[in-house]
Amino acid sequence: MLSLLSRTKLHIPARLWVELTTTLHSKTEGVHESGAFLLGRINGCSRHVVEIVYYDAIDSNAYKSGVVVIHASSFGALWAHCRETEFQVVADVHVHVGSARQSRADKEHPMIAQKRHLALILPDFAAPPVEAERIGLYEYRGCHQWRNLGHGRIARHLIIGI
Repeated sequence: MLSLLSRTKLHIPARLWVELTTTLHSKTEGVHESGAFLLGRINGCSRHVVEIVYYDAIDSNAYKSGVVVIHASSFGALWAHCRETEFQVVADVHVHVGSARQSRADKEHPMIAQKRHLALILPDFAAPPVEAERIGLYEYRGCHQWRNLGHGRIARHLIIGI
């Protein structure tokens, strides 16, 4: 029997995927991380992305240190937007300069510290083409523990174009 964790699916329309990867790559300026919250709806094990909120839209200093840092006071704008639109944060995404493996900081400081939250990491500052098998997808299990759903397993969990 499959666990709920193994059935998790993140759906993102192709046009949003192209916008996301292109914009994240551009925002890195080739020197620092960038990222975004993916908003939409959660229905059981399926998460459907309908909107992107880039980190620097809620915290203008999010990329200043070279790695993504969002100050707690900036989340109020995100939660207000979610209330207005009736969307939820279905995942977060950020880029790394090299591989899409979680850093110690990624593991210890989840953007959304709720069980089953999804975090995507794109390799090589999201420079095109972003190869699916190199994408990191991690599901938060609580207490700074994560389940790796990405890399060789990504096709089972990340659906682009539907």
